[in-house]
Amino acid sequence: MRTVSWSALDDAARAEVLSRATATAGPQVTTGVADILAGVREGGDAALQEYAERFDPAPARSLAVPAEEIERAVRELPEALLGAIRDAAQNIRTFHRAGMVNDYQIETAPGVTCARVVRPIRRVGLYVPAGSAPLPSTALMLGVPAQLAGCPEVVLCTPPGEDGLADTTVLAAAAECGITQVFVTGGAQAIAAMAYGTESVPRCDKIFGPGNAWVTEAKRQVSTAEGGPGIDMPAGPSEVLVIADGGADPEFVAADLLSQAEHGPDSQVLLLTDDPALAEAVAEQVSQQLAILPRADIAAKALDGSAIVVTGDLDEAFGVSNDYAPEHLILALREPQAWVDRVERAGSVFLGDWAPETLGDYCSGTNHVLPTAGAARWTGGVNVTSFQIAMTVQSVTPDGLTAIGPTAVELSGAEGLIGHQAAVTRRLRRSEVAS
Repeated sequence: MRTVSWSALDDAARAEVLSRATATAGPQVTTGVADILAGVREGGDAALQEYAERFDPAPARSLAVPAEEIERAVRELPEALLGAIRDAAQNIRTFHRAGMVNDYQIETAPGVTCARVVRPIRRVGLYVPAGSAPLPSTALMLGVPAQLAGCPEVVLCTPPGEDGLADTTVLAAAAECGITQVFVTGGAQAIAAMAYGTESVPRCDKIFGPGNAWVTEAKRQVSTAEGGPGIDMPAGPSEVLVIADGGADPEFVAADLLSQAEHGPDSQVLLLTDDPALAEAVAEQVSQQLAILPRADIAAKALDGSAIVVTGDLDEAFGVSNDYAPEHLILALREPQAWVDRVERAGSVFLGDWAPETLGDYCSGTNHVLPTAGAARWTGGVNVTSFQIAMTVQSVTPDGLTAIGPTAVELSGAEGLIGHQAAVTRRLRRSEVAS
């Protein structure tokens, strides 16, 4: 993990330091994903089986997970682990329930009533990665808000393990969220299955979940096709940016960096600090902790594309962070709350030395399906409203039409839309006759 001085870099070098792996995925991923999508669209279940034999450690024993297998996973899971799943789910429910939106209705003018009503999306697809490690936490992060939203159908796809089965902790997490439709398929082909439907996997209206560059590209392609599903956001390789002052604990900061680096070789971790001594101490801690990390090979590859950046001051660090728009932002500062107003763009923010990003990944209650690759510039993380649509409803009395109709007449006339105008003027004349 290299250490650089921000002031010593020109614009090109600065852009290179902040360049994410997803930005360099290249045409190979784009064309490869397009081929997989076309294959699944045309071949259905048979194509899923073919891709499983090509890409997975072991093809799924069964594409659809039987109900008894889900029940057995819950029954046989160690009590402590099952308790952790349930505790995490409860915290996620508590936080997400508090942010739910309600229907509302208001009279905008005498006789004109406008309302906003919320409805669940009919069928949603959840992607739960398990490439280098199964992620039952993602099943909770997606399943809980889908459950709170009241989605009638929830489909979950997850890759098989080396035994050709879905991970039991993922199944237990799915069960905790009331999900019964689980399919053992992963990668871009799983996104294709949920986007187009196969003989077994239902076609979904919106697809959620994080994944590698291939999964993220698959989500992008299906969502831009005519009649394709919606997607939550670009939720690709994980990333964390830490802003630390001289009082930060190097051990903690290094641990936070490695906790994200171990996600995958295309993850990115950044430290911004105004203290060169801290930068040096963190670099040393990263080396020491990496040496004993079980997933050291994966983390080391991520660190190759990561950096420790020494800035002139903390204001400059926040400027860099806001340009980067990180998925996770940790403020390892002595008075972190005082700096929150300086944060303009980030998926999720963690304040101080005692709020590791890991808690947000699992059990604090916030969602860990967050915008990556700079998408925090324009969107936030998954929440209950992500699984809902909002419709507006209006009712108008004759008096209401009289009150606001002339406004519509003027504006539609200015736009030259005489048909629009006539829909109002004909009613106004009828109302005048009746009165």
